Amino acid sequence: MSDLFSSNSNSTPDSYDASSIEVLEGLEPVRRRPGMYIGGTDARALHHLAAEVIDNSMDEAVAGHASRIEVTLESGNRLIVTDNGRGMPVDPHPKYPGKSALEVILTMLHSGGKFEGKAYSTSGGLHGVGVSVVNALSTETIVEVARDKKLYRQTFSKGLATSPLEEIGAAPNRRGTTVSFVPDAEIFGADARFDPARLYKLARSKAYLFAGVEIRWRCDPSLASAEVPEQAVFQFPGGLADHLAEQIGTRECVTAQPFAGRQDFPDSQGSAEWAVAWPLWSEGSESYYCNTIPTPDGGTHEAGLRAALTKGIRAFGDLIGNKKAKDITADDVFNGVELMLSVFIRNPHFQSQTKDRLTSLEAARFVEAAVRDHFDHFLADNMDRGRALLGSIIERMEERLKRRAEREVKRKTATSARKLRLPGKLTDCANDEPAGTELFIVEGDSAGGSAKQARDRKTQAILPIRGKILNVASATADKIRANTEIADLIQALGCGTRDKWEEDSLRYERIIIMTDADVDGAHIATLLMTFFFQEMPELVRRGHLYLAQPPLYRLTSGSKSLYARDDAHRAEIEAKEFKGKKVEVGRFKGLGEMNPNQLKETTMDPGSRSLLRVTLPSQYEDRQPVKDLVERLMGKNPEHRFQFIQSRASAIEDDAIDA
Repeated sequence: MSDLFSSNSNSTPDSYDASSIEVLEGLEPVRRRPGMYIGGTDARALHHLAAEVIDNSMDEAVAGHASRIEVTLESGNRLIVTDNGRGMPVDPHPKYPGKSALEVILTMLHSGGKFEGKAYSTSGGLHGVGVSVVNALSTETIVEVARDKKLYRQTFSKGLATSPLEEIGAAPNRRGTTVSFVPDAEIFGADARFDPARLYKLARSKAYLFAGVEIRWRCDPSLASAEVPEQAVFQFPGGLADHLAEQIGTRECVTAQPFAGRQDFPDSQGSAEWAVAWPLWSEGSESYYCNTIPTPDGGTHEAGLRAALTKGIRAFGDLIGNKKAKDITADDVFNGVELMLSVFIRNPHFQSQTKDRLTSLEAARFVEAAVRDHFDHFLADNMDRGRALLGSIIERMEERLKRRAEREVKRKTATSARKLRLPGKLTDCANDEPAGTELFIVEGDSAGGSAKQARDRKTQAILPIRGKILNVASATADKIRANTEIADLIQALGCGTRDKWEEDSLRYERIIIMTDADVDGAHIATLLMTFFFQEMPELVRRGHLYLAQPPLYRLTSGSKSLYARDDAHRAEIEAKEFKGKKVEVGRFKGLGEMNPNQLKETTMDPGSRSLLRVTLPSQYEDRQPVKDLVERLMGKNPEHRFQFIQSRASAIEDDAIDA
């Protein structure tokens, strides 16, 4: 509560009386503390505004009152969402004389028609804060309502009404609500913009989640691209099964048919829809939704699905007399799985206003009961299919048990027998445990020699590689396995690749790519990042991968020497540190030219170095957008790279002119 109070300007710092207490009216708390309502002011929070408005229209569709939703992104960062539902109420609100229900909904927190379940049996918005928060954090919000064959309009700004509700004409052939808004740059930053690709994906996913709705997408031609068309129409009668089929594509799966279905919960408590497949070669992708709201952190509905599938496969193993099945865990079943689960329940509870995790206890019970019976039939109706899936899961279980047995053998030092299984080029560190250790992947033997002398022998290991490694994005699996440099790297890390990844077997806490500060070095770093993203995605996701930042220049004036990463950093140092003095500039052609003391001071010593962590942007929860980008830039088709360069050439030229 203290966040809502601040000292009065007339009070002294030490005074605390009635004048110190500030009462925030209307939607001012939202503008003061947006993080409490949308989780921050970053790109994810900005796009949360779009989701709030679209979810209101989806609630109308799920309730059976709307069949069409239009999502339009205009220039000027304006988003417009239209549905053909009932339209927001416009009659006077009985509790607030002189205000329409529409104005109350837009300007007051905790106002809406979803508290008692009379207007909506299930909905994504439950707290009555969604569209009012959008209004509070927008410079302009325009709402049009077509209801009872009349068209109404009202405008708002920063949470306040800027015009009265007006009846602007007849609408005999129209019904529903249109919300148009522009996010406030004071809140989100002057450069904050809606990402067309992210909104396009959001609109498409909503159509998959409810087969009865048609979603129309439009964007300004200036915002369209190869990935985002100007116009599109989404309607998927197969729901999640259609979505999963598109995601799997031509990949071979353990079972020819995915496990997909839908089931209502007892006593009209809601429903569940699911689609699950086990590709032969997959890092896995799990997507969970509640009342069409993405819940990336899963929750109780996820727990229900895991219980249903795990108990089901164990029971099938018992049915056919396979004694190993009793040791199967949920992790064995879900290792490498691609699945989507969508539930609709009444009055769901979430972990926060951003609804990242479902916490409704009854969801686990409902989902487990709904899915289990269908899964038992899926396995038993086709015994060959059931045996194939059981066999695949048992293979994963045995691999897990094998890994666990290996971990029980204490990690040996460089003088132990374990070293015999490590690459000969690896100079290992002395510490037995991974915590605090680092592996530097270094370009060439010359740089490797300097790095070995500069390292902390206790915690830092060195693995030299020879030039540019294989581009795994355009190579076959056999070619990847046969490549010596990649084999050495996999062996040194010890954690396996793809579906054989084992976090606990990773031999180092940090993996640091250390290449020359030039174009060739950047290319080698890109090839290595592509390898980790494709073959060890969990290593990236869990924050183990880093880029070293070696200097390109040494700047010396008198007895003072400083290092610069690039030309821009060099100009900054010369202006701030040397201030017009004559500066002697030395350029490092590569890491091998630096003596060990210089390399240690600038690049390897944790006390003085700078590292960049390589991870996935928060918005790419399912990794697919990053996969697509890696495929375009690093894949076999050079035309994709050419198109990418062409589409961005003008921006680079502009930057060069500005510089």
